[in-house]
Amino acid sequence: MKRFDLVLFDLGATLIWFNGDWETAVREGIQSMQQTLVKLGYPLGDSFAQYYRETAREYYRWRDDNLTETPAPEVFRRILAEYGYNTIPREHVDAALTALYRATQSHWQAEEDALPTLEELRRRGYPIGLISNAGYDEDVQVLIDRAGLRPYLEFILTSAAFGIRKPHPDIFEAALNHFGVPPERAVMVGDFLQADILGANRLGMGSVWITRRVDLLSSQPWLERIQPNHTISTLGELPTLLENWG
Repeated sequence: MKRFDLVLFDLGATLIWFNGDWETAVREGIQSMQQTLVKLGYPLGDSFAQYYRETAREYYRWRDDNLTETPAPEVFRRILAEYGYNTIPREHVDAALTALYRATQSHWQAEEDALPTLEELRRRGYPIGLISNAGYDEDVQVLIDRAGLRPYLEFILTSAAFGIRKPHPDIFEAALNHFGVPPERAVMVGDFLQADILGANRLGMGSVWITRRVDLLSSQPWLERIQPNHTISTLGELPTLLENWG
């Protein structure tokens, strides 16, 4: 008899990884967004790029502290309102954010063992879902399709769409309720101790920490308070681990 009836995954640094320099890609994305806005009739000064980055970081810090997501379109509208643009058509918001996120999307790629592992889990009869902390739901959907993950994911939930971030129990419970599975019959697989593992542990779910993309040295202080049930370094270890859970 299987120990679990549901496997939930994180996305970034779990099923996909970032091949590039994050800060450089973000700067390029903001520049591309500004160029798009200028073409759409929103002239912005030279200070816009730096201000947007610094202000967005403040929103990110706030959401991490409060576990309440501020979606990217809302952040964008608030910042543009400070430049006097209080009414922006939805299509202009979409165009600007598409330009912003395109720069980082090009660097994300599937882990080499992601698709084989998902295929094996599906072969063994595990329903598979995904819970991702992300400020822009549309970005996650693009990344999922680019990595070829969608055929394996029966449920996809982002904090941008749900409004609440991991490790808050509500976002985990939403996924569990979708599948009709109690916490003790589900396992969460992710790289982030403070979100994936802590959230799963609090609900009594199984927790698997994948460390392939983790800075183990900086994670040591957290390990004193957050203990995963199991630790793996590659996704390929997961199917056997689930079948021999102890």
